[in-house]
Amino acid sequence: MNSDILKQNEKSWDALAESFFGVTALPQLGCSIPTEDELHLFPDLNGKAILEIGCGSGHSLKWCAEHGAKELFGLDISNEQISTAQKLLNDSGYKCTLFRQPMEDNTNIPQNYFDVVYSIYAIGWTTDINTTIKNAASYLKQGGIYIFSWDHPLLHCVDLESVAISGGNRTTDKQERIIFSGNYLEEDYYTFEKNGNPLTLQNRKISTYINALADAGFAVEKVIEETSDKVLTKSAEFSSGYYADFKAKHFPLSVVFKARKL
Repeated sequence: MNSDILKQNEKSWDALAESFFGVTALPQLGCSIPTEDELHLFPDLNGKAILEIGCGSGHSLKWCAEHGAKELFGLDISNEQISTAQKLLNDSGYKCTLFRQPMEDNTNIPQNYFDVVYSIYAIGWTTDINTTIKNAASYLKQGGIYIFSWDHPLLHCVDLESVAISGGNRTTDKQERIIFSGNYLEEDYYTFEKNGNPLTLQNRKISTYINALADAGFAVEKVIEETSDKVLTKSAEFSSGYYADFKAKHFPLSVVFKARKL
């Protein structure tokens, strides 16, 4: 666990909480990927105890409650996010138990208790993927389901560029091509700013997630690397923007993992 990075990210997420209200929440699983309504990765939630790791503004927990979940638990590193989620769920008439703590810390969370543990676009913020996934395993009953989504690793190291093609002394056309702008094999930390707030992430390979799941005692049931039909069938002008639809037509922007505790 890298305490300096966690403190920095906690402070930044407190500042950003309002601007991310309801962003990337169930049934949405990620960027330009089919939704849960299409994929049906979650089991029947009626009467189930569920835990969200990185609960954000609480909208995914609300979705679970609307689909019959009996017990709602969540954790998040940001006090502002926890306060927002608590208010949303209380105002919606749902009881919940929320903890302000990093996902690397398993203090206070019931062990061998939950039917479903999930994380919608939050797993990438962990500074210790192996500990975080082992924590998720410890929370679940045997046979329990763990689902998480995140940026596809290619998104950080693949880009698009438009190159002019010259014929004689004049430019006649442009060619759009995919280029490697980073190294998929490197899993170093990198820092960027969002609305003036510094945030630090670590890019990870697909195999890193799968191996961490295996080491924690999970059987991987599905890995989703798709672009939604809605994006694939609509027109999209050339753009190298980070989450651009044009990119999504060439490679998946998000990845989802579903595993079962053995």
